[in-house]
Amino acid sequence: MNDRQAIIPTGMEYVYDQIHYAPAVRVGHTVYVSGQIGRNDQRHMVEGSEAQIVQAFENLRRVLEAAGAGFADVVDLTTFHTDMRELPLFMRVKDRYLTRDFPAWTAVGVASLGGAPGCIVEIKAIAVLASRPE
Repeated sequence: MNDRQAIIPTGMEYVYDQIHYAPAVRVGHTVYVSGQIGRNDQRHMVEGSEAQIVQAFENLRRVLEAAGAGFADVVDLTTFHTDMRELPLFMRVKDRYLTRDFPAWTAVGVASLGGAPGCIVEIKAIAVLASRPE
């Protein structure tokens, strides 16, 4: 039985149709979220480090919600950073979104990100819907 389902939030259809990947894929109770960047609804990178990090988390929220999940369901977080000196800022923003039941987290420094020119961060996540308390 194949229970694989592409998760495509409203406004992100172009990612699936034109770039040929799903913003997330749900298999059973597990949601695999593709890397989210600080691009707004007009597909432009937002300016300013904090604003771009916030936008990436807001995009992650949209994908999680489209899958029937939330930040409390995230069990694994992988982040990619073009400037690891901004990690303290990233952590402050992250703590606004992930406030308890913290996930496993891996932060990786990279020379550049392919999402768009000026992209400073990309956030990838795995969520397990069954992780919600009953």
